[in-house]
Amino acid sequence: MRIGVIGTGKLGEFHTKLLGEIAAASSDLTVSGIFDMNALRAAEIASKYEVRQFGSIEEMSANCDAAIIATTTSSHFDIARRLLSEKKHLFIEKPITATLEEADELIRLEEENGVRIQVGHIERFNPALRAVESWIGEPMYIQAERLTGFSLRVTDVSVVLDLMIHDIDLVLSLIKSDIRNISASGVRVFSNELDMATARIDFVNGATANVTASRLSRNRIRKMRFFCNAPKSYASLDLTSGKSEVFRLVHPLEASSKNPVRTYAARKILEQFGEIREAMNGMVLDYITPDVPKTNALRDELEHFIDAIRNDRPVTVSSKDGRRAVMVADRIADEIAANAALCD
Repeated sequence: MRIGVIGTGKLGEFHTKLLGEIAAASSDLTVSGIFDMNALRAAEIASKYEVRQFGSIEEMSANCDAAIIATTTSSHFDIARRLLSEKKHLFIEKPITATLEEADELIRLEEENGVRIQVGHIERFNPALRAVESWIGEPMYIQAERLTGFSLRVTDVSVVLDLMIHDIDLVLSLIKSDIRNISASGVRVFSNELDMATARIDFVNGATANVTASRLSRNRIRKMRFFCNAPKSYASLDLTSGKSEVFRLVHPLEASSKNPVRTYAARKILEQFGEIREAMNGMVLDYITPDVPKTNALRDELEHFIDAIRNDRPVTVSSKDGRRAVMVADRIADEIAANAALCD
């Protein structure tokens, strides 16, 4: 299998590096080369990782079976449409496209040409999330916060498509229900697109998600909190550091550990919640700090993409998953625009 990389910015370089490592350990995988409109940057990356530099997308397409698109969002559609028409499997960095119409066309071409698209929603592969996910129940309330500093590199899209879409995708993957209502607000500060936004997503099953994103922060923050049923539980998660805690209300026989240190910790933590012991009806508070494996999420998602093509398996984050995230992002942006119009 021959895979090429389109786009040699920061993320494209990471893809090139990791693909080289994966290919070095595989007898049937080759990094066919890279392409970027910035020929000087492409030459630098080609030299650094000892890969071929293509002079055009057409030249790359003739020499690859699959490609990674790590360019700006506004260019995803034109590049992907061309490669899908030539029956190439694609890994497209998030968001899949800038508009729903573009996503629909890529899905049509994917099905028509019998190839696969995986969308690069990397947080699905975050080891900290995966460690917590095995302990929590059915999420009924999710709070997500994603803050970072300003970057001129991504001012072609709003903070909703740039940052918030990570958490939109996670929320949609965790809450298995249709959306009932969306309310949102946001502002432009340093760019012509939204730089800060917050949204409330209400689901038909009664679940709710509050999602906040900003690219005007002094600190980089990626945190989530979950309040769940079956069992009743609360989890806090730092997606950057991997630190997490889970509190579950369970029958004594279902407690995860009989370790006296953990039992003591759970009892002391329970006291912080106030006078709730009497309301627990014989249940116990199970306190868990999940072990988080040291894995590379970007490498994991690349390996899943390669495995899906090799073994004719479904991709982890499909084109339809990517489309649904863009659909929710669009609804959030529309809600913010409508609220702004009412204030004018």
